Amino acid sequence: MMHKRKSHTVLVRTVSIGGENPPRVQSMTNTLTADIDATVKQIHDLSRSGSELVRITVNDTDAARAVPEIRRQIGNIPLIGDFHYNGHILLTQQPLCAEALDKIRINPGNVGAKKQNLKDNFHSILDIAKHYQKPIRIGVNWGSLDEQILTEKMEQNALLPKPLPAEEVQLSAVVESALRSADLAIAYGIQPNNIVLSAKTSDPQTLICVYRELAKSPFALHLGLTEAGMGYRGIVKSIAGLAPLLTEGIGDTIRISLTPEPQGDRTLEVKVAYELLQSLGIRSFMPSVTSCPGCGRTTNTAFQQLTIETEHYLRRKLPEWKTQGKTGVENLHFAVMGCIVNGPGESRKANLGISLPGNNENPRCPVYANGIHITTLQTKDFQTLKEQWLALIEKYVQENSAVH
Repeated sequence: MMHKRKSHTVLVRTVSIGGENPPRVQSMTNTLTADIDATVKQIHDLSRSGSELVRITVNDTDAARAVPEIRRQIGNIPLIGDFHYNGHILLTQQPLCAEALDKIRINPGNVGAKKQNLKDNFHSILDIAKHYQKPIRIGVNWGSLDEQILTEKMEQNALLPKPLPAEEVQLSAVVESALRSADLAIAYGIQPNNIVLSAKTSDPQTLICVYRELAKSPFALHLGLTEAGMGYRGIVKSIAGLAPLLTEGIGDTIRISLTPEPQGDRTLEVKVAYELLQSLGIRSFMPSVTSCPGCGRTTNTAFQQLTIETEHYLRRKLPEWKTQGKTGVENLHFAVMGCIVNGPGESRKANLGISLPGNNENPRCPVYANGIHITTLQTKDFQTLKEQWLALIEKYVQENSAVH
């Protein structure tokens, strides 16, 4: 079992993060926040897909004025405001915005256009957070690092007998910026259990190094690459960076920062986060389905079609099963295999598994429940096979899931 790193517990509306709680899934809208209808719709889409916290950009007066109405329409969904450069102005001038948000995200490297005003602007936001009792996320980014800290670290490094590589010094500055800002916030009256830290890079290896250092602190940590990229590259890159940290118990909220295709599905980042946590055995959200990749023995497509139908059925039925009070369904494991080589063995390992015939095999589909052969389906009609298999899934859930 993975050891969960100890940290302060931060309450963000209805969601507790840090402490003994599992990593929470966060996402961010990409609509114009001032477009209330579009933003509310996307927040609801992200929430329905499983996002437990949603962040929105608050970059101008129109966006800030929209926040109270967005809050009214989304109900109890935890809402985070993302501020850069002018956050101290917007939060001061639009108090209803500050009141409506559940957490305030600030980057200590760009809380003002004039670098000499960074500390004063940071204090202004802390004043607002204290007044409205809002948690803050101090989100350092290696692309917008506090130049004063970076310069200081570079000068110190230059005096060493063997100076470190510039990138190593930069990463050290990223960590120090986050920790210094947290100490400053505490000195200014923010409680440690109202602080979340993040220090994002766009490279998986450097991300791992940075968070291993941050994990030595007691603060709750938000994980994510600052930008992962698009499609399968972004997914692989995110997993490469986050999986090692999560397996070490590091990370209290996570976001998969994927670049969507034009008009693409924003909820993909949430689905990837769920699959990552479930694959690592950290959280369970949906019953899992094992299926083989196919080979020359599986020239028919029946096992592929049945796998798709099984996934769709489970997604469709899970809310109904939860309404019925079924517990533990999300932990169930199903298998749809395509030939005799690994089919029976993998099917036996699942809670419920079926092994379809491959090329040149007898048209028989043995079904196993918890390792025991319970029946063999024999039909060449795919529709009949699908109906029989899905009926067995329903029967298994009804008979093997507790009701509370």
